[in-house]
Amino acid sequence: MKIGRHDLNKAVFIIAEIGNNHEGDIQLAQEMIHAAAAAGVQAVKFQTIIPERLVAKSQSTRIAQLNRFAFSPEQFADLAVVAAKVQVEFLSTPFAPEVVPWLDALVPAFKVASGDNNYLALLAAIAATAKPILLSTGMSTLDDVKQAISIIETVWQQHETQAELVPLHCVSAYPTPVEQANLAAIQTLAHATGRPVGYSDHTLGIEAAVAAVCLGAKVIEKHFTLSKTQSDFRDHALSADPNEMAALVQRVQQTQQLLGNGVKTIQEAERPVAAAARRSIVARTPLEAGHRISPEDLDWLRPGGGLPPGQEDLLVGRCLQQAVDQGELLTAEKVA
Repeated sequence: MKIGRHDLNKAVFIIAEIGNNHEGDIQLAQEMIHAAAAAGVQAVKFQTIIPERLVAKSQSTRIAQLNRFAFSPEQFADLAVVAAKVQVEFLSTPFAPEVVPWLDALVPAFKVASGDNNYLALLAAIAATAKPILLSTGMSTLDDVKQAISIIETVWQQHETQAELVPLHCVSAYPTPVEQANLAAIQTLAHATGRPVGYSDHTLGIEAAVAAVCLGAKVIEKHFTLSKTQSDFRDHALSADPNEMAALVQRVQQTQQLLGNGVKTIQEAERPVAAAARRSIVARTPLEAGHRISPEDLDWLRPGGGLPPGQEDLLVGRCLQQAVDQGELLTAEKVA
């Protein structure tokens, strides 16, 4: 599966979730894209919100905050250009069906927030684009997740199209307590859906994200900020700053190297060791020419290079063509 230029089968896709941490400052948002790219992530992600389409009119304080934070379509287009220049993918989470069509021109994939994974109209609008979908699964049971995927697949069928979908394990608590991160659910999602899976992390620090890769996560999303103390806006405190994000990228890449491709085979670094550590079949005692070899005549000593254990049948019952010393290799060429 690919998201933009990135193949999830080859490398973990790391998303710096800028979200609303720019707090409506377009220059700060641009600076955050540059900082995230410098940390080594593959994508930056924002949130596209029409405040009146997200919260009730009675929540005037929240609407006022969201209006301060909200960017226009033109500003998002400018941010997408910035992301392209620093070679990271530009993503955004739509919070209303109306924004999906114009956002479609800017993003290679869509993210569905946990709070909206049961919002049928939004799921349908996103599915109709036939672009890859990152589906956060916070506040959901496995049945809830399957139902959301079913809704999306139904829309694909109606449009006679097929796209990719990655369920992201997520716990919608800010921050998520370590004892409730439930990372083992990553494997549950993989087995139950048969799809590549990921992890949207709300814990403090980077350890959960690294552990998620060990459990098979192909996508990692982590909130990102330039400073954890930038303001009293909640998301800053639980976000990774540039140093933490760079460490996360490095640890994830190292973890991928440690995991390898999963094929159980002899590694190149083992081959010199194998020559010294494996055993060969040798004579337990000195044996004369013409002696018929019995099992009692055999021993198994290092190094390798002769007949390995398991090939005793090539020797037992046959006669030596030459005398051999104790510990000398017994090979097929020495018997008749």
